[in-house]
Amino acid sequence: MIAFKAADGLKYYDILEGKGPVAEKGSTVQVHFDCVYRNITAVSSRESKLLAGNRIISQPYEFQVGAPPGKERKRDFVDNPNGLFSAQAAPKPPKAMYTITEGMKVGGKRTVIVPPEAGYGSRGMNEIPPGATFNLNIELLEVKSSERKQ
Repeated sequence: MIAFKAADGLKYYDILEGKGPVAEKGSTVQVHFDCVYRNITAVSSRESKLLAGNRIISQPYEFQVGAPPGKERKRDFVDNPNGLFSAQAAPKPPKAMYTITEGMKVGGKRTVIVPPEAGYGSRGMNEIPPGATFNLNIELLEVKSSERKQ
């Protein structure tokens, strides 16, 4: 496995190169991500939520590649017309994810070594302590066109 270095200095490994469309700056993408610190998954888009006592969902995280983080804190999930299960809070990904997905292809998996300044900084998050370096595992699920208006 070969380590690569992104333009912003982040080091990453492509675990699996996808075969689908490429994530470009400005395109909207859906990913699953896991932040792993000392073999503990501390933050994940795969965190399941039990709904109505019998259903479990795990929703992908959607964002715009290259955009500043922080605008997509809510998930759009509505189970039925009365909105019984709407607007689930989304897990907060590290800043690095907004840039490091550029160039990935759908179906691809990438592991990124995230230093504190590109991660959770002096605040930390869940089991990731303040000032910690951790691994970010990303799986690119979908790329939507950058020309598409929302």
